[in-house]
Amino acid sequence: MLTGLLQARPTLQPETYWRSLRYINFFRLIVAGTFSAAYTLFGIVQSFGAYNPSLFYATSITYVIFAMLMVVPIGVRWPRFNLLLNAQVSADILFIVLLMYASGGIQSGLGLLLLGPLVATGMVSRGRLAMFHAAVASIAILLEQTYQVLALAGDTKDYLQIGLTSMGFFATSGLAYVLTRRLTVTENLAQKQSIDLANLAQVNQLVIQGMQDGVLVVDGLERVRQHNGEAEKLLGKPPTIWNKLLLNDYFPALSTCLRRWHADRRNDRFELAAPVTGKRVQARFTAIGQDELLGAVIFLEDLSLVQERAQQLKLAALGRLTANIAHEIRNPLSAINHATELLQEEPGKDATQARLLQIIHDNTYRLDRMVQDVLQLNRRDRATPEVIDLNAALHQFVERFCQTDKILAGAVVLEAEPGLTVRFDRQHLDQVLWNLCRNAWHYCRREAGSIRLAASYSASENIVQLEVSDDGPGVEEALHDQLFEPFFTTDSTGTGLGLYIARELCDANGAALEYAETGSGARFRISATGIKKESM
Repeated sequence: MLTGLLQARPTLQPETYWRSLRYINFFRLIVAGTFSAAYTLFGIVQSFGAYNPSLFYATSITYVIFAMLMVVPIGVRWPRFNLLLNAQVSADILFIVLLMYASGGIQSGLGLLLLGPLVATGMVSRGRLAMFHAAVASIAILLEQTYQVLALAGDTKDYLQIGLTSMGFFATSGLAYVLTRRLTVTENLAQKQSIDLANLAQVNQLVIQGMQDGVLVVDGLERVRQHNGEAEKLLGKPPTIWNKLLLNDYFPALSTCLRRWHADRRNDRFELAAPVTGKRVQARFTAIGQDELLGAVIFLEDLSLVQERAQQLKLAALGRLTANIAHEIRNPLSAINHATELLQEEPGKDATQARLLQIIHDNTYRLDRMVQDVLQLNRRDRATPEVIDLNAALHQFVERFCQTDKILAGAVVLEAEPGLTVRFDRQHLDQVLWNLCRNAWHYCRREAGSIRLAASYSASENIVQLEVSDDGPGVEEALHDQLFEPFFTTDSTGTGLGLYIARELCDANGAALEYAETGSGARFRISATGIKKESM
């Protein structure tokens, strides 16, 4: 299960109970304060307090004091809620019945004030104590009327009004109970649905954030409502926060494509260049419901990754095919090459025959190199990184490289900080350096210092940078994006796989190979995880 999802809670929390109790006490304070203030300022008002003014006034004052005192236990939440509620409602019944008695009994109409506490109690207690309090209120006014009849020669006809009032108490309490129960069911259902919606929204957010494609959710006014991290990587950071971002202000071309998609839903894929990052992306639109006002979901796919995956699939298939037929290709090539070398050694050849034999020799050598390069593609998945003393490895490589390709001493210059170590597969590092240096030797001036190998350590990033540069004409700016594409070459005798294989081998070892801009010549930089022994 997903952690952090919302859990169901009781319909009413204790804070809600106590807040409701505070509102009831506020109502109590208003009623008691109104009676005491009116009696103090105007004396007897109509029948209120006409039978026993002193009792009416004393009860009003006491009722006010009681309401003010109740602020303290409600604030400190002591004693238990139900106990405090029963005590307060019982006190309400007592005070209102006394006020009713002091005003002449049921005819004063003050008995109707009991409806307020009864209804509020039914709502707060969820109907459990409503009937009990209605019964207590009915008994109280019945006893008050009985005392009026027996002790004060009251009119027995008032019992009819007492009965009707008591029936009103029970009807009101019962209605409050039914409404409260329905309200409880509705609240539980609404809360459950809100929790489900919140959980669903959180799940959607987790899914969106976990997607490899960029995702933008826009409403009918093209405001960005949701996005994921991949979208920000592809499009760049906006000038304002995402929730206040209008798509047309941030990415006008994408906004135009959205409108075109609204006009023709069949055309739902567009290729665009992100204005901030410059990346090529493919935008795909999906409607949210049937109403356009609900907006749309925009999926953004990095076209460079699509092309890279397509290339890897193509090269993997080519590698498997070449591995299966390598012997079938190389054996005839070896025979052709050997026969050509024998014919070249034969005397009596004219210039045309020698040229044709050299063409055969060069092309068989080129085909053999291409087979070897393609076979290198399968070595990517067999990387076994180890800690290498970079200084010693570079000195050994330069010596072997110069001897193998018959390069004059001093043509390759090595500049490396002492104590550098790098984590790399030894054979892969040798293959990468061989490809880079062979390219450099092919295009450089072939003078002293034409090829330069420089190794340095970056403490802030904990990486070792190894640069291979030459003094040749460099790479045209228009060709920079194609340098590492397979089978791309400006040399008619090259295979176009050297730089691609070098980058693939670096990736397999957790390193990066990139072309660095320079004023003259070409410079390639390898950034690999490493340490400097002197800094340990």
